[in-house]
Amino acid sequence: MTPKKSPELIETFRAVLPRDRRVQAKKLFGNPCGFVNGNMFTGVHEDQLILRLPELERARLLRIEGAAIFEPMKGRPMDEYVRVPPAMLANRRQLRGWVKRAFDYASSLPASGKKSASASRLASPLPPRGAPPRGRRPAS
Repeated sequence: MTPKKSPELIETFRAVLPRDRRVQAKKLFGNPCGFVNGNMFTGVHEDQLILRLPELERARLLRIEGAAIFEPMKGRPMDEYVRVPPAMLANRRQLRGWVKRAFDYASSLPASGKKSASASRLASPLPPRGAPPRGRRPAS
């Protein structure tokens, strides 16, 4: 059985999100996550808070007891993401600092503008008036 996210963890997540107009709070697989420029920098997964950090900051956080590389599935690590030590969740001031580092890192990455194929088609300009519909050749 998978642990469920607690209301306390979700409240902590909301409380430590940076107060920056670029922050987008979205759900990913039903879990709250923080994004900037389309890049996720923090999120809740089951009973854990995760952060996306650059290499040196990751190494610093991993030295703290209880921190670990995030594995959404056993044996499938997400290298840039670290699971926050459970004890740190009670210290919002300290946690805010780590979330800010994650936000700053994600802000420095190229914007992620992934769109589904159908969204891309919808965003494509219409063909000129009188032109044959896309994907069809004119009758000869």
